[in-house]
Amino acid sequence: MAAFSLPQNSKIQQGRHFPATGATRVRTFKVYRWNPDDGRNPSVDTYEVDLDRCGPMVLDALIKIKNEIDPTLTFRRSCREGICGSCAMNIDGTNTLACTKAIDDCGKGKGEVPVYPLPHMPVVKDLVPDLTHFYAQYASIRPWLRTQSAPPPDRERLQSKEDRAKLDGLYECILCACCSTACPSYWWNGDRYLGPAILLQAYRWIIDSRDEDTGARLDDLEDPFKLYRCHTIMNCTRTCPKGLNPAKAIGQIKQLMLARHG
Repeated sequence: MAAFSLPQNSKIQQGRHFPATGATRVRTFKVYRWNPDDGRNPSVDTYEVDLDRCGPMVLDALIKIKNEIDPTLTFRRSCREGICGSCAMNIDGTNTLACTKAIDDCGKGKGEVPVYPLPHMPVVKDLVPDLTHFYAQYASIRPWLRTQSAPPPDRERLQSKEDRAKLDGLYECILCACCSTACPSYWWNGDRYLGPAILLQAYRWIIDSRDEDTGARLDDLEDPFKLYRCHTIMNCTRTCPKGLNPAKAIGQIKQLMLARHG
């Protein structure tokens, strides 16, 4: 399915309302809806969910809505364990994972729960963003071990415990795109700025003691836009559902750039 950008001057309209009849403990979910195939403007549908018959996470509510209330609702999900990153979306004003976001943590445990797709991304349908460009940027850094020397004949390429520890806080990235889509610099320069998620991934390989292509990796990032559009706004670190610090990784890359020119 192709992705579509919203038409200019399109307004989000009030959509349908699905009440929960007979329920005593209800939360209201305001969910963004847009189908590019029907020619209509985006809307926000209102779903009332019986929490006594629903799991504790926002993803549980979305699955319940799709299974029992409105099968046309479209979203991505897979592992339900905060590992795959598929269900990344904007919930209650914050980019996060629907599978790890508790309903009780939204709106201080009461009131409506707004659910939107990741911001400033083309929308395929409803809560599904088009990540084609994001993944192409990831592929551009060649995210694998790059070596020139022959591998040891009888063992893997080893590294010390200290060198391995340098990867902590980097390898855990699940490429959910929460950080990049929370970054104003990426909003306005996403065509050339790699964004915090990809730069964190780049640093993961730059700092790996087994990699033998550090110079070329830094050369690839020596660009006014790829790296230096970061202005340390810190939205990326605040929103990361895995508790990582992309801004710190970007700062480390900049320090390496300074050292090689110093």
